Amino acid sequence: MPEQITREIFDHMVSLAALELNEEEAEYLRKELNNQLLAIEELVAIPLADEVEPAAHGVPYTPDTSPEVRADVHTPFPNPGEIVAQAPDTEDGYIVVPDIPHEDLN
Repeated sequence: MPEQITREIFDHMVSLAALELNEEEAEYLRKELNNQLLAIEELVAIPLADEVEPAAHGVPYTPDTSPEVRADVHTPFPNPGEIVAQAPDTEDGYIVVPDIPHEDLN
């Protein structure tokens, strides 16, 4: 069976994702992606009876089998200043993070 993700398609995806891969990493990742597609095709090829319904997961989550939903209770940290004080740069009680350099993609 021919590979579905050719080198040209893979290089295009890498370019769109703005990844930097060396040749060994690129070939390994392309091979793994093709293996994943092959596994999916093998699963699709399994014959199923018409009465078997598709499922999002193998375990039915009904009210009878599911645990009771817990209350969503907000519990604030008692002293957030302790956490903020550990940051290398703060301003007005907030942690300042450096800008992430980026470039516009064409």
